[in-house]
Amino acid sequence: MSVPLVVVNFKTYASASGSQANVLAAAMAKQISQSYRMVAVVSAFDLDSVTNENPDLEVWSQHLDCAGNGSFTGWLEAGNAIERGAVGTIINHAEHKVSLSHVEELMKILPDNFPICACAADVEEAKALAALGPTFIAVEPPELIGGDISVTSADPSIVSDTVAAVKSVNPNVRILCGAGVKNGEDVAMAIKLGAEGVLLASGVTKANDIDSVLADLVSNF
Repeated sequence: MSVPLVVVNFKTYASASGSQANVLAAAMAKQISQSYRMVAVVSAFDLDSVTNENPDLEVWSQHLDCAGNGSFTGWLEAGNAIERGAVGTIINHAEHKVSLSHVEELMKILPDNFPICACAADVEEAKALAALGPTFIAVEPPELIGGDISVTSADPSIVSDTVAAVKSVNPNVRILCGAGVKNGEDVAMAIKLGAEGVLLASGVTKANDIDSVLADLVSNF
């Protein structure tokens, strides 16, 4: 099995945007290891800067649109994101929902072996996404996103049930656990429940001691 992932979504937090995005990315780059994958998910505005300053860090886009070159004002075009350093993307996050058809069309225009992580609010949405065959599905109950309680504690069954449901549809899709993940204990529980990594944000982006938080997240790998 491939190594587990720790995926940090920078969102648009002031502590993870602009020059601060580079500070956070640099801290993540110090934690790079062969035992796991450390992934930064940054704003399109910060792709170029973050990837140039942290060439060894895996950097994804927070969203991509099904748009090519041409008359698509305001859309996030995949080719441009890739040129600016994106090597993967998340899609359908609870804070930026899209249709299943959007996910399907986006997968068609992305290069082969370009990771796409589709977010799911529940087991049924995860099953529907699994039928499309994204690289990853991140299960994130919206009510727990940004909170102090991890889904691994509040509703561990949604993680294990999602793993079982997705694998029954497409065994090649890998499962990430999100919503409320804050520390190494949460990560360890996610793995125990069958997930193959975590997707988190505020646990890192709002941390006072980023280095300590990142080190704790990967302490069980």
